[in-house]
Amino acid sequence: MDRATEAHETPAPSSDAVRVNDYDSFAEDYAASNESGIQNAYYERPAMLALAGQVLGRRILDAGCGAGPLAAALRERGAQVSGIDASASMVALARRRLGDGADLRVGDLADPLPFADGAFDDVVASLVLHYLRDWGPTLAEMRRVLCPGGRLIASVNHPIVDYALQDPRPDYFATTSYRDEFSFGGRPMAMKFWRRPLHAMTDAFTGAGFQLRQISEPQPDPAARELFPEDFQGLSTKIGFLFFVLEVPHTRQ
Repeated sequence: MDRATEAHETPAPSSDAVRVNDYDSFAEDYAASNESGIQNAYYERPAMLALAGQVLGRRILDAGCGAGPLAAALRERGAQVSGIDASASMVALARRRLGDGADLRVGDLADPLPFADGAFDDVVASLVLHYLRDWGPTLAEMRRVLCPGGRLIASVNHPIVDYALQDPRPDYFATTSYRDEFSFGGRPMAMKFWRRPLHAMTDAFTGAGFQLRQISEPQPDPAARELFPEDFQGLSTKIGFLFFVLEVPHTRQ
């Protein structure tokens, strides 16, 4: 799921009554912001599309598809796109956007994927892995559903941001969770993330049998400069997300 929180959002008061990562409760509001906000529409999503490159005819799984903006953009470029997301409300929005014939499923990425071995040429995982404590089973499943030579293209919260900005600030080398709360669409939104050092990320990828092809720290779309003059400078000069391109070897290890 495209799950960035926008720069203009402000922390909300902490409340034990707020459910964590409950996208079903604010799907419409989140999808609307995701569609046009600077971090998603003019930074993260363009970067994912640029890393994907030429996708005409490629079979792509959008793992954590949310309301479907990335899946729609890939399909417009000629890809055959399937999607899966843990939020039924988000999948309903994606189906409304992509049509009843779209292969969209409700499912948790921590569970086995409901797809055949080698079913896809690419898996895109847009701002979703940092919701998982253990990447191992999920990456193993992503590798399983990819054909030899297939790619995993993933974006995550940058580990330096997670370490430097989130309190309490633990040992950088530890894998720990933290919770942020925001006021979103007039409702409290509580999010729980897992932070880990860069080497833990790359070790998880290679441990699942992927070969690391690219690490990227891209710039936002230049069009955002005029649309978001107050936010563009910070987004273009400070660390935000980290992007990876991984590949399944042609000879399975």
